[in-house]
Amino acid sequence: MHELAPNLELLAAIRETEHVTRAAELLGVPQPTVSRRLAALSETAGTPLVVPHGRGVRLTRAGRTLADAAVRALAVMATGVREVREEIDPGSGRIVLGFLHLLGRSLVPALVGGFRERHPGVRFSLVQGSRQVMLRRLREGEIDLAFVAPLPTGDPDLTGTPLARQELVLTVPSTHRLAGRRRVRAAELADEDFVTLEQGYGVRQITDDLCAAAGFKPRITFEGQESDTVRGLVAAGLGVALLPGYGIAPLQGVVEIPLSPAVFRTIGVVRPAQLTPVVRAFHEHVVSETRDFGPEFSPLRTSPRGKNSL
Repeated sequence: MHELAPNLELLAAIRETEHVTRAAELLGVPQPTVSRRLAALSETAGTPLVVPHGRGVRLTRAGRTLADAAVRALAVMATGVREVREEIDPGSGRIVLGFLHLLGRSLVPALVGGFRERHPGVRFSLVQGSRQVMLRRLREGEIDLAFVAPLPTGDPDLTGTPLARQELVLTVPSTHRLAGRRRVRAAELADEDFVTLEQGYGVRQITDDLCAAAGFKPRITFEGQESDTVRGLVAAGLGVALLPGYGIAPLQGVVEIPLSPAVFRTIGVVRPAQLTPVVRAFHEHVVSETRDFGPEFSPLRTSPRGKNSL
């Protein structure tokens, strides 16, 4: 164990770069030093930790296990250092906040703005990405809190608190055969081309689940990483999409149609077990008050009978 502790950063660097020379540059040490330390670690572990792979190296199964543990350990230490600093000066901490792209329109600015009014010295680093990436980075300690939908369930390392809900609607070109409808059933979309977000996004999972429940697999023609891009592809006539309601006048060339029964997703904040003082204060700010997050969100309440909540 004592041989491994000084090499946590080395294992994390190899995990990140998959290259001995780049890991050495990242650590600011000579490349032969990294090679010797890797060899010594392999001897201590009793099995190779890396094997040659192209022009770089690849972690073995044992190496991956130790490198993953190293990343977690370093995150815990970093959190501890931040906690000490914030105990000394709690008004000057930093919060790394992860969130889905769409939530940057109104929800995140409302929450950050309200908190900064009372804590003007606190700094925020904002990170956007898919639900899958945000939850992974939260587990690994790279971000402090994440706003996602839907909330994770059955994860012992993460706790989610619901904040608001958002209706998902069918988005079609204005010339589409369904554009004049007041409501549409999911089963009516079996023969449609779909434009969706990529795997790992919550809306994509909801789309797949909704279509499966209606008895078909969606025929996907385009995938994107941002809902605005997907909405633009719909406007160009390249397919239909299930997206959160825009909240204001939708993009020109696009019509939004509620589903029957209506479909909602729950937006919430997810936290790990350990929080620094300033992150804990922001989390309490987020969950303690009811706010108007914008026209595309509605307050949490028991879903009316006949409506889906995801």
